[in-house]
Amino acid sequence: MKKIVILGAGTAGTMMANHLARKINHREWSITIVDEHRSHYYQPGFLLLPFGFYSEKDVVRNKADFIPGRVEFLMEKVELIDPRNNRIQLLNGKKLDYHILIVATGAKIVPDEIEGLEDSWHRDIFDFYTIEGAKKLREKLANWEGGKMVVHLAEMPIKCPVAPLEFTFLSDWFLKKKGLRDQVDLTYVTPLSGAFTKQICSDVLGHLLVEKNINLVTDFSIERVDSQRKQMVSYDEKKVDYDLLVTVPTNMGDPLIKRSGMGDDLNFIPTDKHTLQSKQHENIFVLGDAADVPTSKAGSVAHFQAEVLTGNIMNFMKGKAFQHSSDGHANCFIESGDGKAFLIDFNYDIEPVQGRFPFPILGPFSLLKETRINHLGKLAFRWMYWNLLLRGRPMPGITTHMTKAGKKLSSLNKEYTHA
Repeated sequence: MKKIVILGAGTAGTMMANHLARKINHREWSITIVDEHRSHYYQPGFLLLPFGFYSEKDVVRNKADFIPGRVEFLMEKVELIDPRNNRIQLLNGKKLDYHILIVATGAKIVPDEIEGLEDSWHRDIFDFYTIEGAKKLREKLANWEGGKMVVHLAEMPIKCPVAPLEFTFLSDWFLKKKGLRDQVDLTYVTPLSGAFTKQICSDVLGHLLVEKNINLVTDFSIERVDSQRKQMVSYDEKKVDYDLLVTVPTNMGDPLIKRSGMGDDLNFIPTDKHTLQSKQHENIFVLGDAADVPTSKAGSVAHFQAEVLTGNIMNFMKGKAFQHSSDGHANCFIESGDGKAFLIDFNYDIEPVQGRFPFPILGPFSLLKETRINHLGKLAFRWMYWNLLLRGRPMPGITTHMTKAGKKLSSLNKEYTHA
């Protein structure tokens, strides 16, 4: 029997296991998914947990609950990938052969990449990209009395590129509700030249920063943190003071990728952005945050990639040419505070524009506009994640490839405003 091995039972790997379990001939192929951790986290919930929207029980489930019965789940740590011999070396000494390998090992924050960042970690400096960080930050915010609050992005790429901005907007809202906003100097610090990577969206969100009296520091490439002086220092010696620093450190692929000699400088695997096939090994495929493709590292992207990759793997099994192509489709809600949010939809070639989603005219969501229903959609997505997306089930009205229907593409050259 031939073997498919999936590395990583996070969002991307779990979706692939569910898709393939429905498609393959189980008399000819077996599927094994390998992950060392028991818990599956709804990572978008980490953003909301510090502000009390969610509790731990809302964002944690057992991974095994989402793995199909016809898929073998090995809860083991992978020591090495050996592409030359089509073999996985487990830490327990056992070896696992494969005919097709799917790498979905994700990305992680690496705070020790920045000098001094860990000196006051989870005391005056916090993250919200881990469950531990989100919980510690919730404790800090519950008793914090004000001062200089800095939300900081170290470098791109990161998981969910809009999350640092969302955290900034939510902080403004949270502090207003606590009656502390006038006692807080709130600053957003980014290495980018604007608020976001996509120019049109950056203009809209940058305008919102001004309206909310949030300072914006751009082109800040951090070199080190002086935790004694409570100061961030850039390579060109610019300085930003803080009392409370909420940072998104460098994101990197799993160390397994480095040990296996398969990644770039950040441990992301060189991957064909359309077929999702490894550029180095024809029987290895990569999706989600583990790939180096030029799109957002976000759950929606992994969702669309999984549907494309399932078709390509079925063709690969039969020795046929790939017939499915990823267009880099991504969509995400952007919390803007005050019970409102934006929604953006884009791909490799088309920037976020205004319009309606997922149905033209009907919506119900508005693209690149600030509305209350978008905020409710963000909250409702948690149910869809656990019950539809992870299980590889259809999402109503949402297509794998970005559709131009319902979008005001002619307005790409016009000025954007939010309502």
